Amino acid sequence: MVLTDELNIPLQPDKKPTELRTDEEKQQLQNRLKRIEGQIRGIQKMVGDDRYCVDILIQLSAIQAALKKVGYTLLERHTKTCVANSVQAGNGDEQIEELMKVIQQFSK
Repeated sequence: MVLTDELNIPLQPDKKPTELRTDEEKQQLQNRLKRIEGQIRGIQKMVGDDRYCVDILIQLSAIQAALKKVGYTLLERHTKTCVANSVQAGNGDEQIEELMKVIQQFSK
């Protein structure tokens, strides 16, 4: 399989996970995203208050790390459920190709 620079990963709003997230999983992800949202608001305030650039950059770095953590959590779950189920059903090639594109996109 050859991966190109143009990944062309379309959004699939009608597609659902093969195993729905538990209420606990959803709550954990939503809590993390709400914390990130709060951090972003904090940075907006820092900019408005003319805070030192390095302080803002440190906060931006923390947000990027937090977003990556959410992404890796979703990536792990997708691999263990959606991709694994497709492979077990004998039609994993398309899921694996999609996964590789997502990993490439995510690791930029």
